[in-house]
Amino acid sequence: MLTQTQLRHILSDTESHHVERTTSTDNMDKFCQAICAFSNDVSGSGKNGYLIIGAYNNGKLSGLKVDDRLLLQIANIRTDGNILPQPVMTVEKFSFDDGDVLVAEVQPSEFPPVRYRGRVWVRVGPRKSMATEAEVKILTERRLSNIHTFDAMPCLGTTINDLDVKLIKKEFLPKAVAEDVLAEDKRSIEEQLASLGFYDLRYDCPTNGAIVLFGTNPERYLPGCYIQYVRFKGNDRAGDIINEHKFSGNLCVVLPKIDTFIETSISQKRPIPVSVLREETFSKYPYWATRELLMNSIMHRDHEANGPVQFYEYDDRIEVQNPGGLYGKVTPENFPNVSDYRNPFIAEAMKVLGYVNRFSRGVYRVQKELEENGNGKAFFDFSLVTAFRVVENVSKRYLEEGFGVEITKEKPVKKQEELLEHPRNIQETSKKHPRNIQEKILQAIKNNPSITRKELEIQLGYSHGSIKYHIQVMSDAGIIKHIGSTKSGKWIILWNMMNT
Repeated sequence: MLTQTQLRHILSDTESHHVERTTSTDNMDKFCQAICAFSNDVSGSGKNGYLIIGAYNNGKLSGLKVDDRLLLQIANIRTDGNILPQPVMTVEKFSFDDGDVLVAEVQPSEFPPVRYRGRVWVRVGPRKSMATEAEVKILTERRLSNIHTFDAMPCLGTTINDLDVKLIKKEFLPKAVAEDVLAEDKRSIEEQLASLGFYDLRYDCPTNGAIVLFGTNPERYLPGCYIQYVRFKGNDRAGDIINEHKFSGNLCVVLPKIDTFIETSISQKRPIPVSVLREETFSKYPYWATRELLMNSIMHRDHEANGPVQFYEYDDRIEVQNPGGLYGKVTPENFPNVSDYRNPFIAEAMKVLGYVNRFSRGVYRVQKELEENGNGKAFFDFSLVTAFRVVENVSKRYLEEGFGVEITKEKPVKKQEELLEHPRNIQETSKKHPRNIQEKILQAIKNNPSITRKELEIQLGYSHGSIKYHIQVMSDAGIIKHIGSTKSGKWIILWNMMNT
């Protein structure tokens, strides 16, 4: 990062291809365009770019006072997903007698062209503008010379015919590139894909990432390129297989199917009473959290391995395991605070398609949603070294007992006389729910008529809402009655449902 002395020198100099000054504090489009342009470094100088907020064009300070809100706003540009691939940048505040200055220092990207909302921005001398076709070509060639990751390498032996070009033009390009830019683009599909990192012009073939995302038969070239779902009976793999499915094909086709499968088959829901008049819906496995964990495993998997992503469901948990352990800068000690990408181009495409959200936030949101749904936090297993596994436990709230006597607007609570005429009504409902909480409440009252609701919660292990709900149901039905004060009163059983 700059020193204060270096910053003074920059402020005293004229604007150039790697310096932009502004007094605006809320023009996020302008800031993002500048950061995108510095990342592209079309001149090839290799110098870092500097967005300086709080200074006029002549270098004088505007008297700005930089607060935490502005610092966070500029820092979040790196991970909000609008600039892809992610820019490498740092943000720092400098204080002078005439006011504060906020400096965003941006490093040239190793994987240009970098796009802000589908458009390529570059610096032309002291100003920024949208890149011309020739400039995009220069940046694309620079990207090819900086190839490091497997998904950016050429998939030798393939041709453009191994890609579903119609799918690319219909589903991907309109989301990856701005509409007006795409309408004016007269290049071949190979050149368009090359500018996005999915085609190698030197070898005249798609990249590995393109085969994974758009290939007509990805498994022909990458044998482990599929997701294997298995539902086991019991809590380990020794149990019988209840259901299994192989999600195969390119990710553009597979991801929507997986999304629907999680929502309809995995994220089963049921209402849980929390009071007499209110219910809350809990999922066996919350949709968004489960989807995020599986999408992350697909995004970060090692495609050089021949094994699939394993999506295994047991009676008490779900396990997701993908080939490839922690990657790059990520270690068990800094996970999930530090992120790195084994497949940056696949990650970028999945963001464009809407299957992964803002970078660096997924794990925190997953843990929060799992806890709120009663699943407890997910467990991340780093011990496998060559694979990564995450365990998501079944929701305890979803499995919580207790529908007892069902109350709906169409079926009001039956009165005592009706229950006496049909004494099996409640017992039939109990058969559907063999561990009937109402029977347990009645047994506890029979053993101790002075028991309080709080003591019932502790003794039976149920929530305050469940105890309150079922006591109200049995009171309305004339099964039990409480006399006296709340603390010193006692319960009377008017009709014992357990003996019918």
